[in-house]
Amino acid sequence: MSKSKTKQLTTAAIVGALYTVLSLFASVFGLTFGPVQCRFSEALCVLPFLFPETVWGLFIGCLITNILSPYGLLDVVVGSLATLLAAWATRHCKNRFVATLPPVLANMILVSGVIAWQEVGFGGAFWGAYAYHALTIGAGEVLACCVLGSLLLWELPRIPFFRQLMAEKAAEKRM
Repeated sequence: MSKSKTKQLTTAAIVGALYTVLSLFASVFGLTFGPVQCRFSEALCVLPFLFPETVWGLFIGCLITNILSPYGLLDVVVGSLATLLAAWATRHCKNRFVATLPPVLANMILVSGVIAWQEVGFGGAFWGAYAYHALTIGAGEVLACCVLGSLLLWELPRIPFFRQLMAEKAAEKRM
């Protein structure tokens, strides 16, 4: 395995582990699962904009976290796929502001549906529960991704280590 591939795999693994640790920390405060969610770890979902290799790390980190979900296997699958979809979409964004939106939208749409279905099924109350969860989960995602994630996107390029890492990636792309 080349040095570059090893570095990418290590970066993805670190981000996945960090996502899991931050999510578990937020669960101490009741913010990781439930109708009102604000996972601090979701701020990391903007990283594929700067570091494309973090897509899979975010997916695995979310998958590990969601294994603890009270919403069962459906949340493990749908919630983790929402993160994968959001990370992949973020990777292909053209500006920093837009890069904060895919995680917000993916979780508002997909995770809200899982929670609403778990609570009321597909009966007459589904759409009301879905709207409520879309608002609360969306608000948590806006705080995590649009506020904290924007701070990451703004500050990481200013830190010499990350600036050098980004320069190396740019050099690899030109080759």
